[in-house]
Amino acid sequence: MCHNHGIDAASRIDCAVKVILVEDEPSIADTVIYALESEGYAVQWNSSGREAIEQIRAAPPDIVILDIGLPDLNGFDVFREIRGFVQVPVIFLTARSEEIDRVTGLEIGADDYIVKPFSPRELTARVRAVLRRAQGNAAVDSTATARHGPFVIDEPGWAISFDGRALELTRHEFRILTVLVRSPGQIFSRDQLLDLVWDAPEHRLDRTIDTHIKNIRAKLRAIDSSAEPIKTKRGVGYYASWSS
Repeated sequence: MCHNHGIDAASRIDCAVKVILVEDEPSIADTVIYALESEGYAVQWNSSGREAIEQIRAAPPDIVILDIGLPDLNGFDVFREIRGFVQVPVIFLTARSEEIDRVTGLEIGADDYIVKPFSPRELTARVRAVLRRAQGNAAVDSTATARHGPFVIDEPGWAISFDGRALELTRHEFRILTVLVRSPGQIFSRDQLLDLVWDAPEHRLDRTIDTHIKNIRAKLRAIDSSAEPIKTKRGVGYYASWSS
């Protein structure tokens, strides 16, 4: 338990955060544990995927740092099993630097991806960024669904319906549409959407906001060809708007 007296708001975000680290190399685990505990995090270390799954099932943490190259299970399989029973933020930690592995990790729903070797400062910065976004969504996550005009958002289930019909969205399309629909009339620039949806600039790859907006609009028009709830403010950005 931590006391908030004398610390700023940014420090309070990290207060009493529980981290589960899944890493089979003790030297790397020591580095991660030292870096995170120096920032006030409480870290529990597991060297195998199966033990980590059982620990997370018994007591879900605030965030998981998960190595891909584990001795017993592939990290991607561990991730899928975890997400089958809890929506905890996950950062992949791995020596694999190939883009296909990086894209796979992000596209299956991981929150970030750090390639070894890494600096302790980079690690703690990534953890803070993921936690801030997760905490920013907490109010929405606490309810099963939220209605916004013609949209119904089930954030825990990663689902959005439009005019009563489910939308088939990619991970990033879901996040972009959620940001826009939650704040109708508010204009978001491309940079703002990138910051809110992507965890790190290098993970944006060549998937631009404009491309995702185009795809979202096409899926909305497939349900209602006359509907245009996602609008463009030329030279500024995008916003959601619909008639009452």
